[in-house]
Amino acid sequence: MALTSTIYNFAIDLSDGDRQVYEHLELRVARHPSESEDYLLARVLAYCLEFTAGIEFSKGLSDPEDPPLSVRDLTGRILTWIEIGTPDAARLHKAGKSAGRVVVYAHRDPTQAIRAWAGERIHRVEALEVYRFDRPMLDELVARLDRRTTFALAVHDRELFIAIDDASIEGRVSRVQVT
Repeated sequence: MALTSTIYNFAIDLSDGDRQVYEHLELRVARHPSESEDYLLARVLAYCLEFTAGIEFSKGLSDPEDPPLSVRDLTGRILTWIEIGTPDAARLHKAGKSAGRVVVYAHRDPTQAIRAWAGERIHRVEALEVYRFDRPMLDELVARLDRRTTFALAVHDRELFIAIDDASIEGRVSRVQVT
């Protein structure tokens, strides 16, 4: 018997003063049984950090060729390809050829993956953006994750300030050098 996805509902008050984005987001996100909670939260936080017109989650594992998140124009062309975790070089090469901007949000230390990418063929590797979430921040969010989660997220200079339940969580999403 195949396991089914678990649906999580997020109500997020997003305040990103750096980009002048102030939105209330109601997200219904499926978590596949093979997906960890920190990966799920990294997807949700990346969605918030990249929020703009045309952003969308992929259809999931049913369409492995699509990025986990993307920003598309009105014709459906991918403008921004957003990966979560540490994809392999071939996937990043494809992303670089498919989109004008490629971003990776790592929920774990990406150092080993970046070493593996060295010398591999990655289209426009010099433009690749890699960010890493603070581990303690993700761990605290995982501890508070519920099927219905409400929080406020304020972003300033890649510092994240999260108010959830009766707690305040601070963390950072840091840019990592690729080359």
